Amino acid sequence: MKINLPETGQKRVVIVGGGFAGLELAKKLVKGPYQVVLLDKNNYHQFQPLLYQVATAGLEPSSIAFPLRKLFQKCPNFYFRMTEVQAIHPEKRCLTTPRGIVWYDYLVLALGAQTNFFGNAQFLAHAIPMKSISEALYLRNAILSDLEVALTTPEYERRQGLVDVVIVGGGPTGVELAGALAEMRHWILPKDYPELDASEVDIYLVQAGERLLPGMSHEAAQSALYYLQSMGVHVILGDRVIDYDGSWVCLKSGRRIYSKKVIWAAGIKGQTIQGIASTSIGPGNRICVDAFHRVKGYNDIFAIGDVALMKEDPNWPEGHPQVAQVAIQQGLNLGNNLLRQMQGKDLIPFRYIDKGSLATIGRNKAVADLPFWNTQGWIAWVLWLFVHLFALVGTKNKVFVFLNWVWNYITYDQSLRLIIRPWLRKKQGENTPSCPE
Repeated sequence: MKINLPETGQKRVVIVGGGFAGLELAKKLVKGPYQVVLLDKNNYHQFQPLLYQVATAGLEPSSIAFPLRKLFQKCPNFYFRMTEVQAIHPEKRCLTTPRGIVWYDYLVLALGAQTNFFGNAQFLAHAIPMKSISEALYLRNAILSDLEVALTTPEYERRQGLVDVVIVGGGPTGVELAGALAEMRHWILPKDYPELDASEVDIYLVQAGERLLPGMSHEAAQSALYYLQSMGVHVILGDRVIDYDGSWVCLKSGRRIYSKKVIWAAGIKGQTIQGIASTSIGPGNRICVDAFHRVKGYNDIFAIGDVALMKEDPNWPEGHPQVAQVAIQQGLNLGNNLLRQMQGKDLIPFRYIDKGSLATIGRNKAVADLPFWNTQGWIAWVLWLFVHLFALVGTKNKVFVFLNWVWNYITYDQSLRLIIRPWLRKKQGENTPSCPE
């Protein structure tokens, strides 16, 4: 069975994934001569750099998500289908999904990345990842629910396990999340939970390397460490988490931390997909591509974004960093090349232009590494705000996020701390327990 798509006579470009790379490519191609088909398991684009603010009740989920159909409403040669890809069949130039078969002339894999638990089943079973809106909401529910339970838990050690948080990974996600939780402990807990001693809440950030923010400058790493420690975060450097059973975090040094919440921000790997030859898969489960984004071994299959591993850029011989700017630039370059190919023009090899890196730790605290200038503190924080604000998709989202940030800056508070659980149908025979006699 085929997925219902019109046969228009146009060359069909099928894009798998509506993240930064896939979205940029689709935007470039929809006004051209191709029929563009976008496949994604969600019907929205999510702005991953702000997931941590959803997890800490700083933003609503809808503020960082944008419906894919709405973005392309006025594009007659664009088609979206919400589904997952089960397998690719390169010899037949088609892919299979639960909803049917999709034929392609050109296939672009913009699958993004998934959390890397490094093969540890315990981490997979008990740690909380942070790669999607649903995972961010799960974390928000876990934080708030455990605070509610802690209020009715008289035993000190048990209560500590409920309120303490361990973050694994000292990259931008871990640093930003630790800072947001520290601010939540300082400004929110005394107001929302006055019966709870906020000083009991310990936030641990564990980084296996000897410094935070390994992809940024030494000055940025030192400033981030200083900011976090001044905010009361326990930063553990040069030690690695080797086990977690849902209650105890075990470090390589022998140290143990009791916590019911471990947030995993220690690494990512490419999404797997059946049908791509193992010889085309490189380190980190990323798909090896040439300078024109073609998957090695295939002429009509491309990969862009976090899942792509390109070693042909002389400035990045080990591959590009898995960040939004790389994905956006790759999507734009591939879009230009597909249009040039239709016009019979020469293709342009991809060269990444590094526009810098940013990370925020909290109010008036951020670090910025720019091509010709590094800065920390308030200026970096304002720069971070504007860069992320203008990178959001949708004018409404930009306005809502800006208003949320202004309100939070003035009041030191947000009214988004809601525990919203997914609805589950009650099973027959379940009875409400009665009070004891």
